[in-house]
Amino acid sequence: MKHRTTEIEPIKDDWIVMRDDSNGTEPYPMLLEEQFFKQAIMRERKRADRSGLAMVMVLVELPQCSMERKVSGNTAVMNALSVLTSDVGILGWFTPPYVIGLIMPDIDPADVGGACDRIKSTVKSAVTPQSNDGLARRISIKLLVYPEPTVSSGAQVPSPDLALYPELSTDHVSISKFQVLKRGMDIVLSSMLLLLFLPVFAFIAVFVKLSSPGPVFFKQIRVGHLMKPFTMYKFRSMHATADHSVHHDYVSWFISASGQAQAEENPTVFKLTNDTRITPIGRLLRRTSLDELPQFWNVLIGDMSLVGPRPPLPYELQQYKPWHRSRVLEAKPGITGLWQVVGRSRTTFDEMVRLDLRYARTMSLWSDIKILLTTPAAMITGKGAC
Repeated sequence: MKHRTTEIEPIKDDWIVMRDDSNGTEPYPMLLEEQFFKQAIMRERKRADRSGLAMVMVLVELPQCSMERKVSGNTAVMNALSVLTSDVGILGWFTPPYVIGLIMPDIDPADVGGACDRIKSTVKSAVTPQSNDGLARRISIKLLVYPEPTVSSGAQVPSPDLALYPELSTDHVSISKFQVLKRGMDIVLSSMLLLLFLPVFAFIAVFVKLSSPGPVFFKQIRVGHLMKPFTMYKFRSMHATADHSVHHDYVSWFISASGQAQAEENPTVFKLTNDTRITPIGRLLRRTSLDELPQFWNVLIGDMSLVGPRPPLPYELQQYKPWHRSRVLEAKPGITGLWQVVGRSRTTFDEMVRLDLRYARTMSLWSDIKILLTTPAAMITGKGAC
């Protein structure tokens, strides 16, 4: 009796195909290599942002087993996933040789839950008849949806699954060296500035305390790098009993309608004007950005960087479009940044996000130094400050 043998044969640079020696060359579904499959994830995310449709990624993890059983399992899973692939699905290695991925684009956002149930059921049903060793019970099936569900209200912010963002988990030596140098600069400069501004801290604290009843410092939950919440510190610039729903309404308007307002009336400054919640000393602190000096402590302990995107509030994320979230995924938030020195509240929200993304994707020590050197002038002039 002739034994059936199956092996993986490389084809070109970016594809592999299963070959069945019992019939000569019987093709099985082709898989993208890991590098090209992860590029496809990034590409399909961007396409989902443009189309407004959802993307579902299926990750099927095979159990640890012998080479013969592994190849047999690969064949069964690939054939099962090929049932779903159709003309638009993308099949490839997520983590060879045990995790196979399938990208299913163009899913109706209103039917994501039902689509996920159908996909999981189809994979399980298709694997079962192709394997007599209980493979369907031993494989792990994970489904990831993009765009991810909108965050709930409050301070609870779900962490993103980095499987949908392979570019964020790539460990390049050049990026690693830059991050070490950037963190070193943050520690040295924030320590020096905290000591240097210690008399200023005491001076401001006295005026804040005398201006209105309440604490000197204002603590607020913000969303940091990779959507990790942290407590940000500022000098209190509002009355302690201030109603924060006003800011909630303003943020909702700024994110959703500031672009339309600028088109109708140019130039427009997007900020809360004549805000009665702000104390007289608080108005001066905000205009000069002195209220943000305590954030050097956030930099020192690693929650923030000297330079980076402005850290958003949790309820701001409820208003974000999927592509807006990249500003809290690709860089650690900063005290100052490209938006702060270029536009501040004179830009629309989309323009602000684009500036943040431009910084995150081209950041270097030299760009950080240039932004830091430009920041004092923006503070003194208060141009566009809120």
